[in-house]
Amino acid sequence: MKLTEAVNAVEEALPLRRFEHTMRVAETAGELASKYGGDADAVQMAAVLHDYAKYRDPEEMLQEINRSGMFAYDIEGYGTEILHAFAGALLVEKELNIRSSVILQAIASHTTGRAGMSLEEKIVFLADYIEPGRTFPGAEKAREASRHSLEAGCLEACAETIRFLSGRRLPIFPHTFEAYNEFAFMQLSER
Repeated sequence: MKLTEAVNAVEEALPLRRFEHTMRVAETAGELASKYGGDADAVQMAAVLHDYAKYRDPEEMLQEINRSGMFAYDIEGYGTEILHAFAGALLVEKELNIRSSVILQAIASHTTGRAGMSLEEKIVFLADYIEPGRTFPGAEKAREASRHSLEAGCLEACAETIRFLSGRRLPIFPHTFEAYNEFAFMQLSER
């Protein structure tokens, strides 16, 4: 699939406001890839497709995830906000015939993060969090941290996500804690 075809597919799948967010994520991801490296083509494709399933029915997304056997445990209790990332990777593969594991994994982990993220995953994860349209308090902290290193930006994004969810007494997906710990240990080892 060509990038222009992916843009068209996403434009059809998303409301205008979300499509505009997607284009800002792609631009931000391109800037991060220029600075930090990685497969720029895979980063662009994953950034464009990251919210492909965002507006699918939560029950449909959950069924797709459960059918895939992606998780050995029930993810339903973590809220519907994270479903589109995991279902998105599955649906992009199934409906758009994307086969690159780099692209699919970057889509799957763009919301929660995970330990052991590839460079491309980190870029898409962070770009989604810091794109210029994001104005919530943690976005600027992560934006500033990303000027120092990709991992510092990802650490800040994970920390802010954990603060936000725990402040509302909401469950936090285990991958986010695992990503946070990995980035925190990296930062400690650099001191």
